[in-house]
Amino acid sequence: MQRPNFVADERHGPLPAILLVLTFGSGLIDAISILALGHVFVANMTGNIVFIGFAIGGAPGFSLRNSLFALAGFIVGAMIGGRMLDRWGRSRPILLRNGVLVEIVLIGACLVISIFVHLREDGPIAATVVVALAAVAMGIQNVSARRMGVPDLTTTLLTMTLISFAADHGKFAESALRRIAVFATMMGGAIVGTVLVLQVDTRSAFIAVLVLLVGAAVALTVVARDEQPWHA
Repeated sequence: MQRPNFVADERHGPLPAILLVLTFGSGLIDAISILALGHVFVANMTGNIVFIGFAIGGAPGFSLRNSLFALAGFIVGAMIGGRMLDRWGRSRPILLRNGVLVEIVLIGACLVISIFVHLREDGPIAATVVVALAAVAMGIQNVSARRMGVPDLTTTLLTMTLISFAADHGKFAESALRRIAVFATMMGGAIVGTVLVLQVDTRSAFIAVLVLLVGAAVALTVVARDEQPWHA
């Protein structure tokens, strides 16, 4: 009997691989927000809530306004995502694709703003708008990924994945490989995002995120064409 592949199996089809792509994008988008938008997370809300505490406590370099807008945007995105998913039926690739398409619009708007305003130097209000838009996108992505039901692949949250990896280490080889892949892709996205923001510019980093999202949307459209048992 063939062992299940942790990135594509009969239970979830290619969804694990596509969710790993989105996880890479989350690392990338958080690199943008930390380095170019005022030390704020737009995907990792646990860290962002801690940053809000730092800002309230008076720590230099942290923007209370941007952190609050990120938190509010993420919540709004999660609410919007939940309502949209309820109306889009039960096909998992179609649900995820539609969520990704909304993300493309939101991140595309972030790119347009970054073209006209240098976010790192002279665009505090524009940076706040970009933070809010990106956080809405990540809220939608989080809800969409959660609806997929693939273990460990929330695309934005790693704390429980890390706990599961440590607690279950050595018990389930497939789960361990999947969790390692999640850590690696998130870190890889953060590394690429850091290099792009610091060595090129913020626009190039947003373009990289859009390339990932468009690729994911195309892949999901292709796999959704023929009805498969794993779609439901």
